[in-house]
Amino acid sequence: MNDHMPSAPQRDAARAISRDDLIDLPVRRYEGPVHLVATPDALEAAAADIRSERVVGFDTETRPAFRKGESYLPSLAQVATARAVYIFQLRAPDAHPALADLLQAAHTVKAGVALAYDLKTLKQVFPFTEKGIIDLGQVARRSGYTQTGVRNLAGMFLGFRIPKGAKTTNWSAPQLTAAQITYAATDAWVCRELFLKFEASGLA
Repeated sequence: MNDHMPSAPQRDAARAISRDDLIDLPVRRYEGPVHLVATPDALEAAAADIRSERVVGFDTETRPAFRKGESYLPSLAQVATARAVYIFQLRAPDAHPALADLLQAAHTVKAGVALAYDLKTLKQVFPFTEKGIIDLGQVARRSGYTQTGVRNLAGMFLGFRIPKGAKTTNWSAPQLTAAQITYAATDAWVCRELFLKFEASGLA
């Protein structure tokens, strides 16, 4: 935690954002490089980039359940570095050791929102003991913010709106659509951007 006080604009910022104000914000999506990690070479390159980072954005996507009692394990894990977003399809077990190494690396901050459930369900896919996890929603809540979802936080702290379009699509499909890839990459990227904003404002 940083000991210095938040800047004056951050101290005075609203602790919530209305639906109308959120809708009025400009829409932003991640526009940088996105890599679907599907080959040994791609996995090696992704792992090298991720290992070099002090902080990454982290998120998962899970196939939605529409029937009572139906549930699924995570289908994707997304990791955002300063240079790219890497998307791992979890049905490919070759990716599991690299993700376990990341989640267990104390020197790399993994920043995300509502990560407790993500981590719990990920442990049903592959084993790990998490370290260096920062839940941005919990950080915001401790600072008096009443809306702690990733979209509200992006609106309040980053000044833009991220779309929900692909949220309930089939994330376990072998071939992801362009819309799915952009949606998944955006969530991880925003988490990294939020952590950096929190850090600069003295919240994290």
